[in-house]
Amino acid sequence: MSDKVMDAAAMSKLRHDIKNQLSNITLIIGELKHELADGSDDCKMYLDMIEKSAFTINDLLKQTV
Repeated sequence: MSDKVMDAAAMSKLRHDIKNQLSNITLIIGELKHELADGSDDCKMYLDMIEKSAFTINDLLKQTV
């Protein structure tokens, strides 16, 4: 198998693994937002920032097809 095919396969697996972890992070953020509905504005802001970053990473991964 050529190096390019191996690199493409490795990159595909890496994208898949990262997307799985991002899905976990996104689900946990949703749960935290629900649990901390009465939390501080700072807490909500930090969760929103984390969620936005996760979505940005996911979008970047989609562009590397």
